Order: sequence, then C-alpha cells, then structure tokens
Amino acid sequence: MKSSIIKRFKRDRIYLLLLVPLLLYYALFRYAPMFGIAVSFLDYNLFKGFWASDWVGLKHYNMFINNPDAWNIIRNTLVLGGLKLLFLYPAPIILAILFHEMRWKKYRRFVQTVSYMPFFLSSVVVSSILIMLLSPSTGWINQLIVSLGFEPIYFLQQSEWFRPIYIGSDIWQHVGFGTIIYLAALSSIDPQLYEAAKIDGAGRWKQTLHVTLPGIVPAMVIVFILQIGGILELSFDKAFLLGNTATLETSDIISTYVYRIGILGGSFSYAAAIDLSMAVISFLFIYSANKVSRRVGETSLW
Repeated sequence: MKSSIIKRFKRDRIYLLLLVPLLLYYALFRYAPMFGIAVSFLDYNLFKGFWASDWVGLKHYNMFINNPDAWNIIRNTLVLGGLKLLFLYPAPIILAILFHEMRWKKYRRFVQTVSYMPFFLSSVVVSSILIMLLSPSTGWINQLIVSLGFEPIYFLQQSEWFRPIYIGSDIWQHVGFGTIIYLAALSSIDPQLYEAAKIDGAGRWKQTLHVTLPGIVPAMVIVFILQIGGILELSFDKAFLLGNTATLETSDIISTYVYRIGILGGSFSYAAAIDLSMAVISFLFIYSANKVSRRVGETSLW
C-alpha cells in the first residue's frame, strides 16, 4: 500500500508541484491568521500584547448585539448581498446561453473578450470610473441629463442611489468572467440531444428550455451554493470608495463598519468579534443551502 502511494506521488509529482503555491497561499493568508480569532475573546491591548491582554469571553459579541447601529449595518449588508445574488447570479447564465446560441464565431469571440475585460479592473479603478461618470458637474451622465433639460442628479450623495450603482457596477464587472463556468458546462452537452430535439420539432427556444438549461443545472447549483455562502462578503473597496457620510443609511455595511471600529477606532477585539460572527453566519448559509440542495436534487458541494 505504501509503495503504491509512493509510485503515484512520483508519477504525479509535476502536477503536485503546481499545487504548492496555492497551498502556501492558503496556509499563510487563510489558516495562519485564524489564530487571531482568539483576539475577539480578549480585551486586546496593543501595548500589552496578545498573552498579557485580559480575557473577557463574549463581552464584545454582546456589545455588538446590543449596539443600536448593528441591525442597520446587518440589514444593509443582507439587502445588498441579496440584491447581488438576485441580479448577478442569473446574469452570467443568460449571457452564456446567448454566447452559446451565436452562430458567428468571430463575433462571439470578440464579444466574449470584451465582456471579460472589466473583471481584470480592480474595484478601486471601477469606483474611480463611476465617480468620474456620475460627477454632478463634469460627469458624462449628468451632462447628458442637463442637455435634455433636466436638473443634474447627485448620484453619490443620495442614499437611494447607492445600491443600484453598486449592483449595476458589479454586474458589469463580473458578468462576463462568470460565463466561463457555464460555457464549460454547455460544451459538455451531447450534440445528439439537440439533434433529437430538432427531430421532435423543437425550435431554438424549446431546445434551450429542455436541453440547454437541464445540461447546466449542476453548475448552476454549485455556483448558487457558493454565492449563498458569500452573501455577506461584499467588496469593502467599492463600498468604502462610493459611500460617504451622506449615504451611510444604505452604504454602511459590515466591512466598512469593521474598518472604522477596528482600524480607525483601535477596537481590535470588537472588530474581530463582528468578523467572526459574520463568518459563522456565512457558514450556516452555505451549510443550509448545501443540505437543501442535497435533499432536493443530486448536486451538492459535499
């Protein structure tokens, strides 16, 4: 048994070496920092250090629960995450099916390439573009509004505009790259199924409904479960750069609140307690979604 494992290791050593950077990344930046979870149970003092700080148990968790601002922050995060799931989840599916149905290959490749490009822009760059476009004085959008005879709209100073801007920019940035998984799933569908559907008299819409969509259901389920788990993991960069004191009613989410309390305010233990609480809630989301998926269908993460 041991000799067979050694043989397999020698045979696949090149592929195993390719895993080393990924394993190092997770070990150094994902698992090693988990030691800091204990900070949330301490009254951490930067000058005393980790070991000399006083143990306070669940004090900081109770502080967050009893904080009158906590529920507004959680609500903002859940609403923004829910809207992101509602609009960003189906968008790559629709776009991938449209790409799949295109018959002009050169045009399809061009459009695919263009749709991938925003993904490689950082959130800082995207936020800067939005700030320039939406500026009330020099922004192109407001210049167009004024040219039509209307008053300029202060998009970034009105709280009701924050969520549409955030979600719309997220769709633009991620929808193209998100199609890769579904295009891979579409390529694995047996072409004979489409031929059989044509013989039965099915048109393009019927083929999409009865052949294409069932063929990518496993990929759709896996992506949905993963996105459910990440519903609270919103982009701090974009929320921080697009939000301001005028839009705190809708733009203040958990990550920006933790930044203000932990980094600016120096309450490291309180910030760690909030982050750990949200991580536990995210785990419960993904666990529940996976359990429901396993019971209803045959596809699940584990």
